Amino acid sequence: MIENRNTMKDLPASERPYEKCMSFGPEVLSDAELLAVILKSGVPGTSARKLAELVLARLAPLGGLPALKNISVDELTELSGIGRIKAVQLQCIGELGMRISRASMHASVRLTSPASISDYFMEEMRTLDHEVVKAAYFDSKGGYITSKDLSRGTVSRSVISPREFFIEALKHRAVYTVILHNHPSGDPAPSTEDLELTLQLVRAGRLLQIPVYDHIIIGDHCYTSFLECGYMNDDFAF
Repeated sequence: MIENRNTMKDLPASERPYEKCMSFGPEVLSDAELLAVILKSGVPGTSARKLAELVLARLAPLGGLPALKNISVDELTELSGIGRIKAVQLQCIGELGMRISRASMHASVRLTSPASISDYFMEEMRTLDHEVVKAAYFDSKGGYITSKDLSRGTVSRSVISPREFFIEALKHRAVYTVILHNHPSGDPAPSTEDLELTLQLVRAGRLLQIPVYDHIIIGDHCYTSFLECGYMNDDFAF
């Protein structure tokens, strides 16, 4: 049986991912075949294709392939046939895929479009099992400059330093800032703590003349923009 073969060479030529890719392009390969190419070989009794299917099954409840970005080496090595080297290879594929995606989206991120900002960070943040607070920095024309992780917390609480928030803004010569964080529950509804944090940063930004333009909460394929909700208005009572 194919499942008992250990290398790509053991497969019929028509079923080898390498040959399929060279003949028809990588777009014809299934997710399992793409991962099998990366894994290269299996282990006794388990082919590379079977190992890839096991990895995909493990990722499925975590959000699918994007979860490769966040799954740990220890979690991957719990799968039979996945050692630390293969686990690191898989992690690197997740990171590379994320960087390619974000690089292609960079130019489309605009300060005045909360949707474009949330789209840019969605896949990175929506599958996290803990809160991460980020600062995004923008130039005078509303173009995206860069972002910085400010805090990694538990599911329920994350603390950031306004000092670090604005030091990074000055370092990158940002004119506007946006704060983002994720809700591991998948529900982006703001909490009282979220509102209080926003007010604290908005007040500091006014003093420094580096406005906090928005606060975006990332959920599971959804987001809440404080700007869109009217929470960034001067007369809004937090």
